[in-house]
Amino acid sequence: MIVWGGWEGVGSVNTGAKYNPISDIWTVLSATNAPSARNSHAAAWTGSKMLVWGGGGGIFDGSGGMYDPATDIWTAMSLTNAPSQRYLHTAIWTGSKMIVWGGWDDIYEYNTGGAYNPISDMWTAVSVTNAPSERDSHSAVWTGSEMIIWGGYSYTGSENTGAKYNPSTDTWTAISTANAPSARYGHTAVWTGTKMIVWGGYDDYGQEFDTGGVYDPGTNSWSAITMSNVPPARGSHTAVWTGSDMILWGGNVSYLGPGIVTDTGGKYTPQ
Repeated sequence: MIVWGGWEGVGSVNTGAKYNPISDIWTVLSATNAPSARNSHAAAWTGSKMLVWGGGGGIFDGSGGMYDPATDIWTAMSLTNAPSQRYLHTAIWTGSKMIVWGGWDDIYEYNTGGAYNPISDMWTAVSVTNAPSERDSHSAVWTGSEMIIWGGYSYTGSENTGAKYNPSTDTWTAISTANAPSARYGHTAVWTGTKMIVWGGYDDYGQEFDTGGVYDPGTNSWSAITMSNVPPARGSHTAVWTGSDMILWGGNVSYLGPGIVTDTGGKYTPQ
């Protein structure tokens, strides 16, 4: 597991480390040629390298870098045709390219993005035709052929809309809002191999949700998640897919008081 960057209470950092779960050992990453300090950036794993792009840290960044854990070497990413600087965007890996989309720069939310090819070190703009509305703090998953964007926060408030993006055709298709979870941001989304599961997040007033939904792109339909034994409401938590279950952990739980976070979680097994 490779962690990098973030906020440490007084400022952003451009340091990181690799964790080996077999040996239970951390190894510090080289800082030589690493991207500038930042937080709220996005990262993707190519199978051999970690790609880091965007973020904030006093200034907003439209730059990025590639980290090779085998050689402990950073390489800068091209700025030519890169998306405009932003943070709170998303990034997914398609198998050949990293696609970044959305985000904001403290003034504007974006509904633009770009596809980055690490072999050619080239950016290609993502179509904005039929793209979802501008937003940040949304979720994105890769299905194997499409990127699904859902939820997030825009200048009009939180969203419960989304769309599928096909990089092969550079086209967007809106997804159904019938029976979709209520509008939110700061939620999580995982891809099961056939469906997208979203859960948690915040409403326009910062109150957390303990609800979610399952989206089936094959039928373009949503179904609700059971409320039986559901974990306490939260946002800004983490979620992973194990191959059979979604595991949620941590996050903010403001109903307990301002700034309260939790060390609890839950495991959800879809039907």
